[in-house]
Amino acid sequence: MALPEAVARSVRLAGRDVPYLLRRSRRRTVGLRIDHRGLIVGAPASATLAAIDDVVRRHGVWVVEHLDRWRERTLSAALPLAEGARLPWLGGELGLRFGGTARARWSADGGELRLPQAPDAAAPALERALRQRIREVFGQRVAHWAPQLGLAVPPIALSAARTRWGSCSSRGVVRLNWRLGFMPLNLVDYVVVHELAHLREMNHSPRFWSLVEGLCPDWRERRRELRLRGAGLPTF
Repeated sequence: MALPEAVARSVRLAGRDVPYLLRRSRRRTVGLRIDHRGLIVGAPASATLAAIDDVVRRHGVWVVEHLDRWRERTLSAALPLAEGARLPWLGGELGLRFGGTARARWSADGGELRLPQAPDAAAPALERALRQRIREVFGQRVAHWAPQLGLAVPPIALSAARTRWGSCSSRGVVRLNWRLGFMPLNLVDYVVVHELAHLREMNHSPRFWSLVEGLCPDWRERRRELRLRGAGLPTF
């Protein structure tokens, strides 16, 4: 029997909502770990959500302390560009390689990027390559979601705003922040759906949120996770 896919959830710890990614497997106990994606909870397929949340709460002090440490460490230092460096990318990790090619090249599975420059000169080329790749992903996701809102596929533009993940203009252009590539795909989808819904309702009225909820029933959890992860995006 196939196991359910990972789902985004949240739990109240120390007076704040802490999002986590729940992955079920054939393991026998609930396990917690923290990485660039935040809190990851592994649980047996048979464990109830209430039991899983209870385990997280019992370890609440550990979770909050380590999340804060991870965030501080991420914010205080830029990603060092070096052979074999890894950065978060669409919910997984992207490995970086340097030299031996005339232009930026992605591996077939998208898990590795090779740049022609030496590490100490590669930052501009790395950003260009990431922008190009995330634009392709945005195009795919917009084409997937727009028809479900009864919309024609709108034009897309990239944004580099520091405080906004997306926006849309009265002319119907959807702008999406290229740094969303450092987020899991379910959060990319939330931002895409959010901006597409604005093409139907240019406000945050109950009707707007009803459109969002129709495609992202867990939009509140996704929004909380987006805010948490947004505090620790890599820089280079």
